Amino acid sequence: MAARVQRAGGAEGPPLPKQPRRHRSPCGGNNDFMSEPTLPLTGAQFEIAAGEFTATITELGAGLRAFSRSGQPLIRTYAPDELPPAGAGQLLAPWPNRIDHGRYSADGASYQLDISEPARDTAIHGLTRWATWRVTDQDADYIELGLDLLGRTGYPFALDLRAAYRLDAETGLDVTVAARNAGSRPAPFGTGAHPYFVAGDGLVDDWQLELPAARWQPADDRGIPAGEPQDVTESEFDFRAGRRIGGTVLDHALTSLATDADGRAWVRLAGPSAQIVIQLDPGYRWLQVFTGDPLGSDARRRALAIEPMTCPPNAFVTGIDLATIEPGAGVTYRWGVHATTF
Repeated sequence: MAARVQRAGGAEGPPLPKQPRRHRSPCGGNNDFMSEPTLPLTGAQFEIAAGEFTATITELGAGLRAFSRSGQPLIRTYAPDELPPAGAGQLLAPWPNRIDHGRYSADGASYQLDISEPARDTAIHGLTRWATWRVTDQDADYIELGLDLLGRTGYPFALDLRAAYRLDAETGLDVTVAARNAGSRPAPFGTGAHPYFVAGDGLVDDWQLELPAARWQPADDRGIPAGEPQDVTESEFDFRAGRRIGGTVLDHALTSLATDADGRAWVRLAGPSAQIVIQLDPGYRWLQVFTGDPLGSDARRRALAIEPMTCPPNAFVTGIDLATIEPGAGVTYRWGVHATTF
């Protein structure tokens, strides 16, 4: 059974065949073409389900628009005809976070990316989150989307990208991101995800957070790293033992993640309506954690962004934990969410 497509207006059904678009002649004639349904801003909506879990992935950016258990939202959800607010649920590639002034060097050449965050003069969150992805495989509990990221000014590399989302009735969500260098030159690469987790109806202040990070990254007012990562001991960023978030303001990258025998790191978030566990497989060495304080009153401190990242902010400049994919080679990263609702 294929993943179902959610049509505009909330109705669901199997994928619809493409129909010819309606065209008008310059003189105002209608040319007798049938009109298409209105297309949501985020494109086709692919809903997958397993047990009590459901998730919706969008054609735009291969983003995670919704994820719930027994009808209880586990992430900040938005409407199909709304752009992802504050990056909610977006997949980030070929870099997460920011690049200072959008300038970097690779293999002896210098490049200038488009400035996608003008207020801070940075290139932010990669090149794929506003792209149209295609379905490459699907089932009732699984969807894989692909994108051919061809060369462009500022990033003259060619990548074959895949993003797969799978639901398990017992545990929850598993996400796999893979990149293969389809071009002729080594390509710098990093990836991340931008979910905002929801553990209750109120503010994050009363939620309990356990974060296995031993170091936090100082940054300037533009979000660019300033100095070396610092020990979290006796700082407001030490959540290793698990504690109430309280009034702590977070918009920081953290690293030196404690791992289990399989190299996995685990983040735990608990609130009045859910217990959420984020699993990071080897390769995700960084987390950006954001309490949403600069957001509007309807979103401020009402969800906690816990963003898996394979490299830190500005990695294209510093090279820290940045992958270089040789032609014909590839990388694969996995993370997931286990959740219990009340």
